[in-house]
Amino acid sequence: MLISASLDFMLTLSRSMADMSSTTTSPSDDVTESLIRLLDAADVLPGAAELRAHTYDLLRLGDGQPVVDVGCGSGRAVAELADRGARPIGVEPDARMLAAARRRWQDWDFREGFADELPLDDGSVAGYRVDKVFHELADPAAALAEARRVLAPGGRIVLIGQDWDTFVIDSDDPELTRTIVHARADTLPSPHAARAYRSLLLDAGFDDVTVEVRTAVFTDRRMLPMLTGLAAAASAEGAVDRDRAEVWVAEQTRRADSDRMFLAVPLFIAAGVSPTR
Repeated sequence: MLISASLDFMLTLSRSMADMSSTTTSPSDDVTESLIRLLDAADVLPGAAELRAHTYDLLRLGDGQPVVDVGCGSGRAVAELADRGARPIGVEPDARMLAAARRRWQDWDFREGFADELPLDDGSVAGYRVDKVFHELADPAAALAEARRVLAPGGRIVLIGQDWDTFVIDSDDPELTRTIVHARADTLPSPHAARAYRSLLLDAGFDDVTVEVRTAVFTDRRMLPMLTGLAAAASAEGAVDRDRAEVWVAEQTRRADSDRMFLAVPLFIAAGVSPTR
């Protein structure tokens, strides 16, 4: 099963995205449009809509209840939550991505803001959702403190994301592959945030915390840029020299051309409840 949303483009373009915990330079218009095209392509992969729907189910929202989608990107989840009868608010730090969301979904509420400083009143939402964002945060705990602030007592929180050290890639050189995967992870502020979801939620005071895992399997040649992006990042960081990175990319390209490419990424889904006491 293929499951995705922002994962495929984050591998190659995450450095161009705005960090949810601090102000950064916005990507250029052409990069933003490329991101949106990749989002759209990923959103219709088999399993993608199913996974998003599962996160909505975990929110257990009633008709008209307010919910915030943090790091909403081009806004698809906001529109889908609205279709379910909720009253969604999309929060996005990048001005160009925010403008795109407002153009695409003109009936819904999109606001500029950051995960640790949401443009919401205390206790003003019944649900909080964040999809593949926490690895970009320098301080995920601060974002969860903010989630506690904006959630009403009994409100539900849902987190979904990948642990960047757990990518499984078929290769003739497993040692080099491990080096590349770990080097790419080390370029991110919080590459292991997903494995810490349970502890983070408990430390933030949430009740009824649950965690589950869904594994995304990618074998389609269209996903090759995910792998070349890993190698490029590892080479840029000096973890592997350029020649070795190019050899690895050539192998992955041959695998893609012969229908032998394999990438598996565990996606962690955590949920909890804002305490009523």
